Amino acid sequence: QVQLVESGGGLVQAGGSLRLSCAASGRAFSTYAAGWFRQAPGKEREFVAAISWSGGKTNYADSVKGRFTISKDNAKNTVSLQMNSLKPEDTAVYYCAAKIGAYIGRAYYTQGDYDYWGRGTQVTVSS
Repeated sequence: QVQLVESGGGLVQAGGSLRLSCAASGRAFSTYAAGWFRQAPGKEREFVAAISWSGGKTNYADSVKGRFTISKDNAKNTVSLQMNSLKPEDTAVYYCAAKIGAYIGRAYYTQGDYDYWGRGTQVTVSS
């Protein structure tokens, strides 16, 4: 059993920055990879960023490359998403996810790969 809790969302002006955090709790029985997804009103949930268990492999959606950075601290059981140069189209509920039993050097970007999900945190970017 793994519980994920996101934090750090809020209201920010376009061009600003936010840092989202995902805290994982519960006994770890295997290695895990992590990812961030988002869902805007009236739209499907979409991939944002992913990171391997080792932290050595990352993947980003084209829409956030160069602006967002995903990181992972296995010692602290946290996953973060640094979001810079935010745009109104980044407005969405952001979810973190964890895949257990992951290959240590592989990042996963398909929703079906993930086993645990947080409840989400709202990010609103005003123009």
